[in-house]
Amino acid sequence: MLLPRIIPCLLIKDNALYKTINFDMPKYIGDPINAVRIFNEKKVDELIVLDIDASVKGQEPNMNLISDLASECRMPLCYGGGIKNVNQIREIISLGVEKVSISSAAINNHQIIKDASVVVGNQSIVVTIDVKKIQDEFIAYIYNGKKDTSLGIVELVERFQNIGAGEIVINSIDNDGQMKGFNFDLISKIVELTKIPLTIIGGAGSLNDIKLLFKNFGLVGAGVGSLFIFKGPYRAVLINYPNSRDKESIYSIT
Repeated sequence: MLLPRIIPCLLIKDNALYKTINFDMPKYIGDPINAVRIFNEKKVDELIVLDIDASVKGQEPNMNLISDLASECRMPLCYGGGIKNVNQIREIISLGVEKVSISSAAINNHQIIKDASVVVGNQSIVVTIDVKKIQDEFIAYIYNGKKDTSLGIVELVERFQNIGAGEIVINSIDNDGQMKGFNFDLISKIVELTKIPLTIIGGAGSLNDIKLLFKNFGLVGAGVGSLFIFKGPYRAVLINYPNSRDKESIYSIT
């Protein structure tokens, strides 16, 4: 039986692991390679790694770090950050990364999605859309939430899946790091119109939050940051992931 994916999401800044709240207040967590090793032991479904600084600073993807991550990773890896052209995408895939996440570049230049899907296959092309609620509309932001695009989420999801994206990731800026649950209002706007795999990031504070996501929206991937990095009310760093019994409970939606 096909089951939804439970995906840790790691944020990279200055080649180190950080966690944010509402895309702000980055807190140093540690070494990303060490985190990958721990997640290997816990047999996670998939891993998303996003460099939150590269596009903002106009930096190229750090191919040495990407190579190290891919070499260490024993699960499917999706990498994003600083990607601007198809040559970079081709190189990242050649390093052993299964999927490449494109965010700011995808909104600035839709052609990159078309071209990349031809070169590496659309199954490897993920478009990540960072979203904030402005009045009653969900609006896409780029450059790690620093620039308002004035583009609505519905319009962008429809556009990207029609031009070759193999997966859509929606990252809620409002819910990022809050650990108060996923943004169901946001998800309900797009889940029915999304015909390709959809992953939601932002807000998971308990395993029950993940269970509610799956119960309400079916085969939607759960991207999880703080819950799998912190433990307890003081947010002590303790990388974790649901064991097999926990997963059975999450997938049991009766």
